[in-house]
Amino acid sequence: MTLEPLFRRVDRIAGGRDADYRVAAEACGDRRTRKAFTVVAWLLVLELVIGAGAVAVALDLFHRGETVPPVAWMRGVVVLGMTVTLFYFLWRARLGYYWGYSRLRLFSKIFPVVTLLLAAIPGLFPAWMVTEQILFSVVLIGVAGVLDSEHMRAAFPKPRRRGGTARGAD
Repeated sequence: MTLEPLFRRVDRIAGGRDADYRVAAEACGDRRTRKAFTVVAWLLVLELVIGAGAVAVALDLFHRGETVPPVAWMRGVVVLGMTVTLFYFLWRARLGYYWGYSRLRLFSKIFPVVTLLLAAIPGLFPAWMVTEQILFSVVLIGVAGVLDSEHMRAAFPKPRRRGGTARGAD
């Protein structure tokens, strides 16, 4: 049994009208593209370790009888969920789906901003969680840097729309 039909349904939801658009196979097979995706994969593994570490710290504190604020639990679970989502985007981008690359690039820029803003709210999170948020953001900024390289932007051009222009091009 193949799961690809299920993944294509998820792609349709996540990718919208660009869900079927794939870049040229040569672009995905290029050594620089593969290397960039490998670096991104390792950075996401690091994100997963950071997120799991935050949940482990919360569990350890809880088992020692210390109070762990609900917002810290929620943040830990959300980070793990976001990271799994980013892995899915990476996987689809590696297969040449423009939407996967686009979403991965977008969220690697948005998540650090939101995370750092939340970390800056005094007293919202315990100090160990603020540290986790800063590390999480720094790693995602690294992901954004790799995906924003000139080569990667050229390898994943925006889909053409009616009239011959790329969406968002003015």
